[in-house]
Amino acid sequence: MRNYFLPLLAFSVGMLVGCSKSDRSSSANEAASLKAPKSAVKDVAPKPEAIDTIQYDKKMAEVANGDTTGRWPVKDLPYPHKGAILPFKRIVAYYGNLYSSRMGVLGEYKPNVLWSKLRNEMKAWKDADPGTSVQPAIHYIAVVAQGSPGKDGKYRLRMTTHQIDSVLQIAKMGDAIVFLDIQVSLSNLKNEVPLLEKYFQMPHVHLGIDPEFSMKDGSLPGKKIGTFDAQDVNYCSRYLSDLVKKYNLPPKILVVHRFTKGMVTNYKMIKHYPEVQLVMNMDGWGAPALKYNTYKQFVYREPVQFTGFKLFYKNDLKRPPHRMLTPEELVKLTPKPIYIQYQ
Repeated sequence: MRNYFLPLLAFSVGMLVGCSKSDRSSSANEAASLKAPKSAVKDVAPKPEAIDTIQYDKKMAEVANGDTTGRWPVKDLPYPHKGAILPFKRIVAYYGNLYSSRMGVLGEYKPNVLWSKLRNEMKAWKDADPGTSVQPAIHYIAVVAQGSPGKDGKYRLRMTTHQIDSVLQIAKMGDAIVFLDIQVSLSNLKNEVPLLEKYFQMPHVHLGIDPEFSMKDGSLPGKKIGTFDAQDVNYCSRYLSDLVKKYNLPPKILVVHRFTKGMVTNYKMIKHYPEVQLVMNMDGWGAPALKYNTYKQFVYREPVQFTGFKLFYKNDLKRPPHRMLTPEELVKLTPKPIYIQYQ
Protein backbone atom coordinates (compact mmCIF):
# COMPACT_ATOMS: atom_id res chain seq x y z
CA MET A 1 0.00 0.00 0.00
CA ARG A 2 2.74 2.45 0.90
CA ASN A 3 3.93 2.64 -2.71
CA TYR A 4 0.87 4.71 -3.47
CA PHE A 5 1.92 7.20 -0.83
CA LEU A 6 5.58 7.90 -1.54
CA PRO A 7 6.23 11.49 -0.44
CA LEU A 8 6.36 14.16 -3.13
CA LEU A 9 9.14 16.25 -1.70
CA ALA A 10 9.77 19.45 -3.65
CA PHE A 11 13.44 20.20 -3.03
CA SER A 12 13.78 23.96 -3.35
CA VAL A 13 16.79 25.62 -4.96
CA GLY A 14 17.93 29.16 -4.28
CA MET A 15 15.31 29.96 -1.63
CA LEU A 16 15.69 32.85 0.75
CA VAL A 17 17.14 32.31 4.21
CA GLY A 18 14.84 31.64 7.15
CA CYS A 19 13.48 33.82 9.88
CA SER A 20 15.90 35.79 12.03
CA LYS A 21 15.63 36.07 15.78
CA SER A 22 14.27 39.58 15.40
CA ASP A 23 11.23 38.11 13.62
CA ARG A 24 10.16 36.47 16.86
CA SER A 25 9.20 39.75 18.50
CA SER A 26 6.00 41.66 17.96
CA SER A 27 4.17 44.63 19.33
CA ALA A 28 2.02 42.23 21.34
CA ASN A 29 5.11 40.79 23.03
CA GLU A 30 6.43 44.27 23.73
CA ALA A 31 3.14 45.30 25.27
CA ALA A 32 3.16 42.19 27.44
CA SER A 33 6.58 43.11 28.76
CA LEU A 34 5.39 46.40 30.30
CA LYS A 35 5.90 46.40 34.03
CA ALA A 36 2.50 45.89 35.57
CA PRO A 37 1.50 44.08 38.76
CA LYS A 38 0.75 40.42 38.15
CA SER A 39 -2.58 40.79 39.86
CA ALA A 40 -3.57 43.52 37.41
CA VAL A 41 -2.79 41.27 34.45
CA LYS A 42 -4.95 38.53 35.90
CA ASP A 43 -7.83 40.91 36.49
CA VAL A 44 -7.86 42.10 32.89
CA ALA A 45 -8.08 38.65 31.30
CA PRO A 46 -11.77 37.91 30.73
CA LYS A 47 -13.16 34.47 31.42
CA PRO A 48 -13.81 32.52 28.17
CA GLU A 49 -17.47 32.36 27.19
CA ALA A 50 -19.12 28.95 27.20
CA ILE A 51 -20.19 27.32 23.97
CA ASP A 52 -23.77 26.22 23.26
CA THR A 53 -23.24 22.63 24.37
CA ILE A 54 -26.61 21.42 23.10
CA GLN A 55 -25.88 22.61 19.57
CA TYR A 56 -22.32 21.32 19.82
CA ASP A 57 -23.44 17.82 20.83
CA LYS A 58 -26.06 17.80 18.10
CA LYS A 59 -23.50 18.72 15.47
CA MET A 60 -20.97 16.21 16.78
CA ALA A 61 -23.59 13.45 16.51
CA GLU A 62 -24.28 14.56 12.95
CA VAL A 63 -20.57 14.42 12.08
CA ALA A 64 -20.34 10.90 13.60
CA ASN A 65 -22.73 9.92 10.80
CA GLY A 66 -24.46 7.01 12.48
CA ASP A 67 -21.40 5.29 13.93
CA THR A 68 -22.48 2.43 16.18
CA THR A 69 -19.08 1.28 17.47
CA GLY A 70 -18.82 3.86 20.25
CA ARG A 71 -15.71 5.41 18.70
CA TRP A 72 -17.48 8.48 17.31
CA PRO A 73 -18.08 11.04 18.56
CA VAL A 74 -15.07 10.73 20.87
CA LYS A 75 -16.24 10.69 24.47
CA ASP A 76 -15.14 12.65 27.54
CA LEU A 77 -13.47 15.52 25.69
CA PRO A 78 -13.70 19.08 27.03
CA TYR A 79 -16.12 21.41 25.31
CA PRO A 80 -14.39 24.13 23.32
CA HIS A 81 -14.79 27.75 24.23
CA LYS A 82 -17.03 30.11 22.30
CA GLY A 83 -15.68 31.01 18.88
CA ALA A 84 -14.74 27.41 17.97
CA ILE A 85 -15.00 26.75 14.24
CA LEU A 86 -15.49 22.98 14.45
CA PRO A 87 -17.87 21.21 14.04
CA PHE A 88 -20.14 24.10 13.09
CA LYS A 89 -18.29 24.79 9.84
CA ARG A 90 -16.43 22.54 7.43
CA ILE A 91 -13.01 23.91 6.55
CA VAL A 92 -12.08 23.66 2.86
CA ALA A 93 -8.39 24.47 2.39
CA TYR A 94 -5.95 25.01 -0.45
CA TYR A 95 -2.49 23.68 0.38
CA GLY A 96 1.05 24.33 -0.79
CA ASN A 97 3.95 26.75 -0.91
CA LEU A 98 4.32 29.88 -3.02
CA TYR A 99 7.77 28.82 -4.20
CA SER A 100 6.82 25.48 -5.76
CA SER A 101 4.11 24.33 -8.17
CA ARG A 102 4.92 20.73 -7.23
CA MET A 103 3.81 21.14 -3.62
CA GLY A 104 0.21 22.15 -4.26
CA VAL A 105 -2.16 24.64 -5.78
CA LEU A 106 -0.85 27.63 -3.81
CA GLY A 107 2.25 27.61 -5.99
CA GLU A 108 0.43 26.94 -9.26
CA TYR A 109 -2.01 29.81 -9.67
CA LYS A 110 -2.19 33.55 -9.28
CA PRO A 111 -4.35 34.63 -6.33
CA ASN A 112 -7.43 35.59 -8.38
CA VAL A 113 -7.42 32.24 -10.23
CA LEU A 114 -6.79 30.38 -6.99
CA TRP A 115 -9.77 32.01 -5.34
CA SER A 116 -12.03 31.27 -8.29
CA LYS A 117 -11.15 27.59 -8.03
CA LEU A 118 -11.45 27.48 -4.25
CA ARG A 119 -14.89 29.10 -4.32
CA ASN A 120 -16.04 26.42 -6.76
CA GLU A 121 -14.88 23.72 -4.33
CA MET A 122 -16.61 25.50 -1.45
CA LYS A 123 -19.88 25.54 -3.37
CA ALA A 124 -19.57 21.83 -4.15
CA TRP A 125 -19.18 21.05 -0.45
CA LYS A 126 -22.07 23.28 0.54
CA ASP A 127 -24.27 21.52 -2.04
CA ALA A 128 -23.19 18.09 -0.77
CA ASP A 129 -23.83 18.95 2.88
CA PRO A 130 -26.25 21.92 3.03
CA GLY A 131 -26.51 21.79 6.81
CA THR A 132 -22.85 22.68 7.33
CA SER A 133 -21.38 26.07 6.48
CA VAL A 134 -18.05 26.23 4.68
CA GLN A 135 -14.99 28.06 6.02
CA PRO A 136 -12.25 28.71 3.42
CA ALA A 137 -8.63 28.25 4.45
CA ILE A 138 -5.14 28.71 3.08
CA HIS A 139 -2.82 25.97 4.34
CA TYR A 140 0.76 27.14 3.79
CA ILE A 141 3.95 25.13 4.33
CA ALA A 142 5.95 27.60 6.39
CA VAL A 143 8.82 25.22 7.22
CA VAL A 144 9.77 23.01 4.26
CA ALA A 145 11.76 19.76 4.32
CA GLN A 146 14.77 20.01 2.01
CA GLY A 147 17.16 17.80 0.09
CA SER A 148 20.15 19.84 1.25
CA PRO A 149 21.28 20.20 4.88
CA GLY A 150 21.46 23.99 5.16
CA LYS A 151 23.88 25.77 7.48
CA ASP A 152 22.72 23.92 10.60
CA GLY A 153 22.36 20.50 8.97
CA LYS A 154 18.62 20.22 9.71
CA TYR A 155 17.41 19.68 6.12
CA ARG A 156 14.58 22.20 6.40
CA LEU A 157 14.01 25.76 5.25
CA ARG A 158 12.02 28.36 7.15
CA MET A 159 10.01 30.69 4.97
CA THR A 160 10.65 34.38 5.43
CA THR A 161 8.17 36.70 7.10
CA HIS A 162 7.74 38.39 3.71
CA GLN A 163 6.43 35.13 2.24
CA ILE A 164 4.13 34.43 5.18
CA ASP A 165 2.78 37.97 5.05
CA SER A 166 2.00 37.43 1.35
CA VAL A 167 0.00 34.33 2.30
CA LEU A 168 -1.96 36.33 4.86
CA GLN A 169 -2.85 38.84 2.15
CA ILE A 170 -4.02 36.07 -0.19
CA ALA A 171 -6.18 34.66 2.60
CA LYS A 172 -7.65 38.10 3.29
CA MET A 173 -8.98 38.23 -0.29
CA GLY A 174 -11.54 35.56 0.60
CA ASP A 175 -11.94 35.95 4.37
CA ALA A 176 -10.00 32.72 4.85
CA ILE A 177 -8.32 31.40 7.94
CA VAL A 178 -4.65 30.39 7.65
CA PHE A 179 -2.75 27.27 8.63
CA LEU A 180 1.01 27.43 8.93
CA ASP A 181 2.35 23.93 8.32
CA ILE A 182 5.67 22.67 9.69
CA GLN A 183 7.89 19.93 8.24
CA VAL A 184 10.59 19.64 10.89
CA SER A 185 12.90 17.20 9.04
CA LEU A 186 15.93 16.80 11.39
CA SER A 187 14.81 19.68 13.60
CA ASN A 188 11.93 19.41 16.09
CA LEU A 189 8.68 21.15 16.94
CA LYS A 190 10.06 22.90 20.02
CA ASN A 191 12.64 24.66 17.85
CA GLU A 192 10.26 25.54 15.02
CA VAL A 193 6.78 26.34 16.35
CA PRO A 194 7.71 29.25 18.70
CA LEU A 195 9.48 31.07 15.85
CA LEU A 196 6.04 31.65 14.32
CA GLU A 197 4.46 32.93 17.51
CA LYS A 198 3.74 36.41 16.21
CA TYR A 199 1.47 34.76 13.64
CA PHE A 200 -0.18 32.34 16.05
CA GLN A 201 -1.13 35.33 18.19
CA MET A 202 -3.48 36.29 15.35
CA PRO A 203 -7.04 34.96 15.84
CA HIS A 204 -7.29 33.49 12.34
CA VAL A 205 -3.93 31.68 12.16
CA HIS A 206 -3.73 27.98 13.08
CA LEU A 207 -1.13 25.19 13.03
CA GLY A 208 -0.45 22.09 10.93
CA ILE A 209 2.28 19.52 11.63
CA ASP A 210 3.50 16.84 9.23
CA PRO A 211 4.91 13.58 10.67
CA GLU A 212 5.91 12.41 7.19
CA PHE A 213 8.96 14.66 7.35
CA SER A 214 9.80 14.26 11.06
CA MET A 215 12.97 12.19 10.85
CA LYS A 216 13.59 11.20 14.45
CA ASP A 217 16.13 8.51 13.50
CA GLY A 218 18.32 10.90 11.51
CA SER A 219 17.21 9.64 8.10
CA LEU A 220 17.02 12.18 5.31
CA PRO A 221 13.56 13.49 4.43
CA GLY A 222 12.00 11.73 1.46
CA LYS A 223 13.90 8.48 2.06
CA LYS A 224 11.28 7.03 4.41
CA ILE A 225 8.09 8.04 6.22
CA GLY A 226 8.69 9.96 9.45
CA THR A 227 6.78 9.96 12.72
CA PHE A 228 5.36 12.01 15.58
CA ASP A 229 4.42 10.66 18.98
CA ALA A 230 1.57 11.78 21.21
CA GLN A 231 4.15 13.82 23.11
CA ASP A 232 4.82 15.90 19.99
CA VAL A 233 1.13 16.53 19.45
CA ASN A 234 0.69 17.36 23.13
CA TYR A 235 3.51 19.89 22.99
CA CYS A 236 1.75 21.75 20.17
CA SER A 237 -1.61 21.60 21.90
CA ARG A 238 -0.21 22.98 25.15
CA TYR A 239 1.65 25.69 23.28
CA LEU A 240 -1.49 26.79 21.43
CA SER A 241 -3.62 26.51 24.55
CA ASP A 242 -1.29 28.82 26.45
CA LEU A 243 -1.38 31.38 23.61
CA VAL A 244 -5.17 31.31 23.50
CA LYS A 245 -5.37 31.98 27.24
CA LYS A 246 -2.62 34.60 27.23
CA TYR A 247 -4.09 36.67 24.38
CA ASN A 248 -7.79 35.89 24.87
CA LEU A 249 -8.09 34.25 21.44
CA PRO A 250 -10.79 31.97 20.00
CA PRO A 251 -9.87 28.26 20.02
CA LYS A 252 -7.02 27.23 17.74
CA ILE A 253 -7.07 24.27 15.35
CA LEU A 254 -4.20 21.79 15.15
CA VAL A 255 -4.07 19.63 12.00
CA VAL A 256 -1.94 16.47 12.09
CA HIS A 257 -1.30 14.73 8.75
CA ARG A 258 -1.46 10.95 8.65
CA PHE A 259 -1.60 8.05 6.18
CA THR A 260 0.24 5.22 7.98
CA LYS A 261 0.00 3.73 11.46
CA GLY A 262 3.57 4.65 12.33
CA MET A 263 3.14 8.33 11.50
CA VAL A 264 1.32 8.93 14.82
CA THR A 265 2.19 6.73 17.79
CA ASN A 266 0.42 6.37 21.16
CA TYR A 267 -2.72 8.18 19.97
CA LYS A 268 -4.52 7.26 23.20
CA MET A 269 -2.07 9.48 25.09
CA ILE A 270 -3.02 12.60 23.11
CA LYS A 271 -4.35 15.26 25.50
CA HIS A 272 -7.18 17.68 24.85
CA TYR A 273 -7.74 21.29 25.84
CA PRO A 274 -10.83 23.50 25.45
CA GLU A 275 -8.58 26.03 23.68
CA VAL A 276 -7.48 23.62 20.91
CA GLN A 277 -9.38 21.52 18.36
CA LEU A 278 -7.51 18.52 16.93
CA VAL A 279 -7.91 17.24 13.36
CA MET A 280 -6.35 13.98 12.15
CA ASN A 281 -6.07 14.54 8.41
CA MET A 282 -5.94 11.54 6.02
CA ASP A 283 -3.08 12.73 3.83
CA GLY A 284 -2.48 9.86 1.39
CA TRP A 285 -2.97 9.81 -2.36
CA GLY A 286 -4.16 7.06 -4.65
CA ALA A 287 -7.25 5.36 -6.04
CA PRO A 288 -10.57 5.82 -4.18
CA ALA A 289 -10.55 2.30 -2.70
CA LEU A 290 -7.08 2.77 -1.27
CA LYS A 291 -7.95 6.16 0.20
CA TYR A 292 -11.10 4.76 1.80
CA ASN A 293 -9.09 1.94 3.36
CA THR A 294 -6.42 4.32 4.68
CA TYR A 295 -9.08 6.50 6.26
CA LYS A 296 -10.70 3.48 7.90
CA GLN A 297 -7.47 1.91 9.15
CA PHE A 298 -5.60 4.91 10.52
CA VAL A 299 -8.15 7.66 11.14
CA TYR A 300 -11.49 5.99 11.88
CA ARG A 301 -10.01 3.23 14.06
CA GLU A 302 -7.80 5.55 16.10
CA PRO A 303 -10.17 8.37 17.05
CA VAL A 304 -8.75 11.63 18.35
CA GLN A 305 -11.39 14.37 17.89
CA PHE A 306 -12.09 15.50 14.31
CA THR A 307 -11.11 14.04 10.95
CA GLY A 308 -9.86 15.48 7.68
CA PHE A 309 -9.42 14.20 4.15
CA LYS A 310 -6.91 15.30 1.53
CA LEU A 311 -7.60 15.38 -2.21
CA PHE A 312 -4.90 15.60 -4.87
CA TYR A 313 -5.75 17.24 -8.18
CA LYS A 314 -2.98 15.29 -9.94
CA ASN A 315 -1.80 12.32 -7.91
CA ASP A 316 -5.27 10.90 -7.20
CA LEU A 317 -5.66 10.53 -10.97
CA LYS A 318 -2.53 8.43 -11.46
CA ARG A 319 -4.16 5.08 -10.63
CA PRO A 320 -7.34 3.55 -12.06
CA PRO A 321 -10.11 4.70 -12.10
CA HIS A 322 -8.16 7.98 -12.54
CA ARG A 323 -10.49 10.26 -10.62
CA MET A 324 -10.82 12.18 -7.38
CA LEU A 325 -13.40 11.37 -4.77
CA THR A 326 -16.32 13.81 -4.71
CA PRO A 327 -17.87 15.73 -1.82
CA GLU A 328 -21.03 13.65 -2.24
CA GLU A 329 -19.00 10.49 -1.66
CA LEU A 330 -16.96 11.83 1.25
CA VAL A 331 -19.93 13.07 3.28
CA LYS A 332 -21.04 9.44 3.45
CA LEU A 333 -17.95 8.49 5.43
CA THR A 334 -18.12 7.64 9.12
CA PRO A 335 -17.26 10.03 10.59
CA LYS A 336 -17.75 12.82 8.08
CA PRO A 337 -14.46 14.65 7.52
CA ILE A 338 -14.87 18.21 8.75
CA TYR A 339 -11.58 19.45 7.32
CA ILE A 340 -10.94 19.08 3.57
CA GLN A 341 -7.59 19.85 1.97
CA TYR A 342 -6.81 20.18 -1.74
CA GLN A 343 -3.27 19.86 -3.09
